[in-house]
Amino acid sequence: MSIKWEGVMPAVTTKFTDNDTLDLVAFEVNIKAQLDAGVSGIILGGTLGEASTLTTEEKKILIEKTVEIVQEKVPVIINIAEQSTSNAIEAARKAAEYGATGLMMLPPMRYKADDRETVTYFKKVANSTKLPIMIYNNPVDYGIEITLDMFEELKSCKNIHAVKESTRDISNISRMKSRFGDRFKILSGVDTLALESLFMGADGWVAGLVCAFPAETVAIYKLAKAGENQKAIDIYRWFLPLLELDINTKLVQNIKLAEVATGIGTENVREPRLSLIGDERAQVLAIIKAGLKTRPTLPNYKNL
Repeated sequence: MSIKWEGVMPAVTTKFTDNDTLDLVAFEVNIKAQLDAGVSGIILGGTLGEASTLTTEEKKILIEKTVEIVQEKVPVIINIAEQSTSNAIEAARKAAEYGATGLMMLPPMRYKADDRETVTYFKKVANSTKLPIMIYNNPVDYGIEITLDMFEELKSCKNIHAVKESTRDISNISRMKSRFGDRFKILSGVDTLALESLFMGADGWVAGLVCAFPAETVAIYKLAKAGENQKAIDIYRWFLPLLELDINTKLVQNIKLAEVATGIGTENVREPRLSLIGDERAQVLAIIKAGLKTRPTLPNYKNL
């Protein structure tokens, strides 16, 4: 299956039971809700997926289960966030073996690689696999920026197709488009900048709150791409307080609480994360409650 690298691609959460094992029943409920809403792909094992806490076997199970659920309706993409080049190459090999359609790749973890080292890392992994790749450019959270000059070097790798744009600099979309045209597809990676990014030419949206509100997220994307700007803005303005739950150190706990509220998830997290308590929990629940109370009626966005 080829990947168009457009539309809404949820970075899905990993569901856990009360006994800290994978909850594949709740996971399937959520994935089916995403498919029903019209998402364009499923991304596993990102920050929201609590990837750093997952074992290799659990990643295998998640990939294979997702492939089984989606039945080739949409691509299945696994995140790679490794500390060494050899481990990243092995992760890419296993992803292909388990049935993943593509990869989302972060720069090397922990070590702050320089430009040459980062480019070499991406190239070696890309050249080791036939899977298409989306580079995750998030210098705010991960400390390494993939600059335009670095993308100039990376464009020689034919299977590096896209970038998850999370620099928080909207003008970077225009810089990328001006320099590379359509060579790299651009997907917004920041929920609170998503509609602005689409208006500036982003091709898609790697979303977080979509985990709890899939239809609203896809509707915003579809309306924006159809030129129904005001309708998209109206939904986005309603959504914004909820989207801000994604730009927070407790984004996993926040979004899992939202999934519970919309009936498509559980709030179980894996330690060292702990479920929210006290005032912090009350504040998040208040935002979710207010959003649900004023939840908009959506237009027939699927036919746009």
